[in-house]
Amino acid sequence: MTIWSGRYSTVHSAGMMRAPVARIRCLMAVFPSAFRAHPWHGVDLGKDSPALVTAYIEIVPTDTVKYELDKVSGLLKVDRPQRFSNVYPSLYGFLPRTLCADKVGEYCASKTGRTNVIGDGDPLDICVLTEKSIGHGDLLVQAMPIGGLRMVDNNEADDKIIAVMCDDAVYGGFKDVTECPASVIERLRHYFLTYKHVPGEGVHKVEITHIYGREEAFEVIRLSQADYVSAFMGARDR
Repeated sequence: MTIWSGRYSTVHSAGMMRAPVARIRCLMAVFPSAFRAHPWHGVDLGKDSPALVTAYIEIVPTDTVKYELDKVSGLLKVDRPQRFSNVYPSLYGFLPRTLCADKVGEYCASKTGRTNVIGDGDPLDICVLTEKSIGHGDLLVQAMPIGGLRMVDNNEADDKIIAVMCDDAVYGGFKDVTECPASVIERLRHYFLTYKHVPGEGVHKVEITHIYGREEAFEVIRLSQADYVSAFMGARDR
C-alpha cells in the first residue's frame, strides 16, 4: 500500500497515513533497539519547543548535491545535483512532527493580505546558524529559533525558520533575528530567492514577503505542529 501521496490534503482526506504512523510509533515503543526513528514522525520536537527545538539536518553548506528526506522510508535521498554555484548558507533541514498545511497557509495569508495561499504540504523548514563546520547531514541538532523568512513559492507558504545552534560560540547568544548580522540574513534571503532559477527557463515565482522575529517564528512552529496533529494523529494521540 502506498502511504504517501505527496500532498497533505490527499493524505488527510484519504486517511492513508494516520494508521501507519501510529503502528510505527507502537512498534518503536515495544522494540526501541530494533528501529531507527523516522526523522519526521519518530523524533520529538522537544519539551521546550518552540524556544528550543530538535532539528533534523538534511544539507550542510559544503554539499554540492541537494539531499531530501524520503517521506515513506525516512532515509535521506539524492534529490538532484546542484546545477550551478549555489551553496546553502547554513545547516538546512526541517522540524520533526510539523507540517505546513491549512493553519500555516492561513497565517501566511493573513500576514500578506492574500487569499490564495496554502501550505506547501511539507515539514516546516529550518536554517540553523553555527560557526562550526559539519561534514554531513542526516543528523539531529538542538537549535533555538530567532526568526524566519516568510517565503511564498507559487502561492504556497514555505516558511524558513532561522535558528542558532545551541551553545554555539558565535551565534548561540542571539535571541532574535535583529541581533544577527544583516549580511547573514541577506545571504539566506538571496539564496532562497535564486536557488530555483535556471538560466534559459521561465522564472520560478518565489517571494520573501517578510523577515520576522522570534515570537512570530514561535507562532509558525505552533501552527505547523497543529497542522501535523490534524493530518497524521488520531484522537487518542491528541
